[in-house]
Amino acid sequence: MCGTCGCGSDTNGPTILKPGEHNHSHDVLHHNHDSHTHTHEHHTHEEHTHTHNHSHDHKHKVLEIEQDILQNNQVLAARNRGYFEAKNIFTLNLVSSPGSGKTSILERTLSDLKETIPFYVIEGDQQTLNDANRIDAIKIPVIQINTGKGCHLESDIVYEAVKKLEIKNNSILMIENVGNLVCPSMFDLGESKRIVIISTTEGDDKPIKYPDMFYTSDICIINKIDLLPYLNTDIEKLKSYALQVNPKLQFFEVSATTGEGMEAWYGWLKENI
Repeated sequence: MCGTCGCGSDTNGPTILKPGEHNHSHDVLHHNHDSHTHTHEHHTHEEHTHTHNHSHDHKHKVLEIEQDILQNNQVLAARNRGYFEAKNIFTLNLVSSPGSGKTSILERTLSDLKETIPFYVIEGDQQTLNDANRIDAIKIPVIQINTGKGCHLESDIVYEAVKKLEIKNNSILMIENVGNLVCPSMFDLGESKRIVIISTTEGDDKPIKYPDMFYTSDICIINKIDLLPYLNTDIEKLKSYALQVNPKLQFFEVSATTGEGMEAWYGWLKENI
């Protein structure tokens, strides 16, 4: 998994489940801190100097591992992209912080358009089938990826989930990534477009606090606009910050709760299928 933040250290790795299936391995719920125990006994100046030099070598090795992980992910992402393009599968990678309303937007979109567009969904979370069950309830083919200690999806596990979904040609695949505005920005999944979702309850400055995610995205959906009368959030300032990071971003202002603004988002989807 992620060589930068060290997530995914459990030996079991991610699991791929359909609604109704059960994961009988619960190791990811337990955190073993033994591997994080460090002894720092510095009896002499020479010993202290040796330990300090070792830490620099360790940093160099971590950098090399990170580069290898990202390079391998890019190769597999290219494989995914070729597969999607060959089958005309328009693939969207939905990214955001937790609580932005990704699943609510997804539910409403699927419910309103499922009679005219064939959809498939991959749900990414650390644990539970909660989101996959919500999608399954509206009769959309869905796979849940539980990442355990991992904080993002990667191209290899997405490929395995795609094979299990058996996606038909000329369809839309929605990948709901793990709620996190940092690590998912580094990992291409082979998607056609990356959609970053931010809610009005998160304030104006998320784009400049987490610039990599907005820089790598194609679309920015601003959700929960129905709450604006109760907030100090300035949408125009939010968009200005986002455009400073990525001048090519396209915006949709929506409320998954009331449906306001969703038609413009639907129009964009229909144009790209």
